[in-house]
This record gives sequence, C-alpha cells and structure tokens, in this order.
Amino acid sequence: MSGAPFASRPVVLRGEKVSRYFGGLAAVSMVDFEVPEGVIFGLIGPNGAGKTTLFRVISGVYPPSTGRVFFRGKDISGLKPHQTCHLGITNTHQVVKPFREMTVFDNVRVGASFGRAGQARDLRRRVQDVLEFTGLAPKADQLARNLTLPDHKRLEIARALATHPQILLLDEVIAGLNPTEQTLTMALIQQIRDRGITVIMVEHVMKAVMGICEWIMVLNYGEKIAEGTASEIAGDPAVQTAYLGTRFAASKLEAESVDGEDGDHPAGGAGG
Repeated sequence: MSGAPFASRPVVLRGEKVSRYFGGLAAVSMVDFEVPEGVIFGLIGPNGAGKTTLFRVISGVYPPSTGRVFFRGKDISGLKPHQTCHLGITNTHQVVKPFREMTVFDNVRVGASFGRAGQARDLRRRVQDVLEFTGLAPKADQLARNLTLPDHKRLEIARALATHPQILLLDEVIAGLNPTEQTLTMALIQQIRDRGITVIMVEHVMKAVMGICEWIMVLNYGEKIAEGTASEIAGDPAVQTAYLGTRFAASKLEAESVDGEDGDHPAGGAGG
C-alpha cells in the first residue's frame, strides 16, 4: 500500500502471499494485502475472483494453502472461526442465516454471548445497544423468520456487531436492496467505521463501493490486479477490462468532477 493515504495508521490486518487451492485450482493466488485500522476497505472483482474465499481464509473457515495472515502482528493462519471471532474478527454471510425460530433479540444475544463481549456483565444491555444502533430495537420480539430481507441483513450485521469485533467482514450486505435501503445501509456501515471498527466489505453494488470505501483491492482469477482509492480503481485500465467496463469508469469520473464543483462528498453523490 505504498503511497496510500493511510500510511500513518497502524495495519490491523495483513496478508503475505496468501493462496488457497481446491484440488489443482487456485481460488486465491499469492495475494499480499494490508488493511489500515479504522477504514472501510473494499474487496471487489468479478464472480469467481476469489473474494469470498479470501474472506473465509481470514476468518478461519479455510486455512491458507500457502502464505500467512496476521492480525495486529499475530499470525492467525489456520485458526478456527471461533478463535478468530474471540480475537475480534467477525463476518456476516452472503446468504443470511438467522435462527429463524428465535426472536431478533435472542439472535443478537447469541452473538453477544459468543464473541469478545461474552464476559460482559450485562449482555442484555449490550444486545439492546446493538439493536438500537442498527434500528432493530422495535422488532426485538419478532421471530427472525418474519423479517423482511432488509431487516434480515441488518440482523446479520447486528449479530456480528454483538460479538464486539475489531474487524467486521461484510459479504454483500447491500446486494438485493432497493436504492433507499442501499443508502441507509451505506450510512450504517459508515457509522460502524466511526465507532472504530475496521470494515472489509465484498460488494457488487458499485454505488456503495465507490461511495464509502476508502481503499479498494481488486481480485481477478484469484490474483490481485489493482488497489487504490475509488478514483484510482475507476481509472485503472486493467480493472475496467476485468470488471468495471469503460462506461462505468467514465460515469464515475464525471460524477466526481461534478461533486468536486459542488463541494459534495462522494458518498453523498452515491446515495442518490
């Protein structure tokens, strides 16, 4: 991340030559990365690029075939998901997986009991705080199976937040939402970042990625092909060819030019 705007921040997560093979296929191949503390870090690329596989290596679902992953300087390569969760790394699922016959409150309490917050004196207060923060408090007594898709996705986030993470891995929490719901979820992710939690998000909704991600890494066929700010990624020919397309890049850069003239933050332009 040489020359990145976050050079003065400590690196909270680092990968060295991380690879993950399935048989003879390299789903992730020799990927180096550094995630600065307290940022929203985007991980993008076409379907099959290795994004979710890399997430699963970080969280411990898969051990790396080669390479190492470090959390605050500690080698966590090969730790199990419950171990990385207790350290402070928590993920959501691309396909929401609530305990359908349990209430919203009890779903979040499971997360609070399991993660770093598990030793807290007042888990009930912790759960209530998370529900209020995510906007789910009015639905605390509803069964999870009765929630809408947007609320299911918020419940995934709430349950992850209840573990008291330092790093939150979000796997397509915006996909499938309408524009208003997307904007609200983008705002929630920024509020999570503002609480000091580092966010790493896999997402295909480019309005969200370009609107709120402060640093972006691009994978293609398991390899890192680019990293940089939203503007740098949008203008990268290799990324345009592999994923974004020149039409999107042109519209992104044009929108940034208009935003610059109006003095608006890019996230504001993305929220429309």
